[in-house]
Amino acid sequence: MTEIMLISSSSLPSLFTVRPETRARMRDFFSSHIRNPNTRRAYMEAVRQFSAFCAEYGIVDLAQVEPVHVAAFVELQLKTQSKPTVKLRLAALRMLFDWMVVGQVIPVNPAHAVRGPKHSQRRGKTPVLNVDEARALIDAIDITSLPGLRDRALIGLMVYTFARVGAAVSMKVEDFFVQGRRGWVRLHEKGGKEHEMPTHHNLDHYLEEYIEAAGIAEDRKGPLFRTTRGRSGELTGNSLLQSDVWRMIRRRALLAGIKTEISCHTFRATGITAYLKNGGKLEIAQQMAAHESARTTGLYDRRNDEISLDEVERIGI
Repeated sequence: MTEIMLISSSSLPSLFTVRPETRARMRDFFSSHIRNPNTRRAYMEAVRQFSAFCAEYGIVDLAQVEPVHVAAFVELQLKTQSKPTVKLRLAALRMLFDWMVVGQVIPVNPAHAVRGPKHSQRRGKTPVLNVDEARALIDAIDITSLPGLRDRALIGLMVYTFARVGAAVSMKVEDFFVQGRRGWVRLHEKGGKEHEMPTHHNLDHYLEEYIEAAGIAEDRKGPLFRTTRGRSGELTGNSLLQSDVWRMIRRRALLAGIKTEISCHTFRATGITAYLKNGGKLEIAQQMAAHESARTTGLYDRRNDEISLDEVERIGI
């Protein structure tokens, strides 16, 4: 809600706020049409950047925007931003302008005719751990404490289900359940999708130990992964944030002696790569990761990294 208030505040350039109907339509776009918080933040930044660009050139009303202005904005962005970032910002403007056209705020979408930069990515950039590193990281966690049990369960969830960190931290206690005599997890993925899958036996053990030690089994509607207070490690009723998880995994990696600069997404890529190396099928990995396209899943497949390393080592000098 804070982000929505910021986007409609008087401190912004007047491009999207000069007319009541424009302001109302934009508010609806970010509050109801764009539901994912990460997408909302990225699209808001695109709007701020474009609004500031227009204000600099004296464009104060959305009706004044023409394709040439959007094209000039894209060219300017390419001088300081990466191609994927510029493509994302252009996509944000196209979607917002379409929303304005449907709401009869403007007659045509000025961004439709603008071509974005060409960019094709066949290999993901997410740092990946090999199997030994991932195992070492998990085993190095001190599970004599409640935070340790929580962190092992959380990392295990991201490894064994390929879950996004956003889906992991939004889980409720009831999202880990028994079905057909084995554990299952329910993940709330992007676009409001619910994704259920059985748990690996290790993950089953990690989650059960954590929930029992935390004493939260009866709090079915409460958050599964909670923050702690004080040195005692007592759980609060608040869910972990993504930033909390990032700091936690960097701290755990340091203690485990892992030098790779891992991120929350590392465990998604690590799990997918380990699955495929053990004979898993790409189309099944796609289903497990809740990807719309197998091409997206392929970006997380880092098996060729090791093949390249083996080839480099053949240079026997």
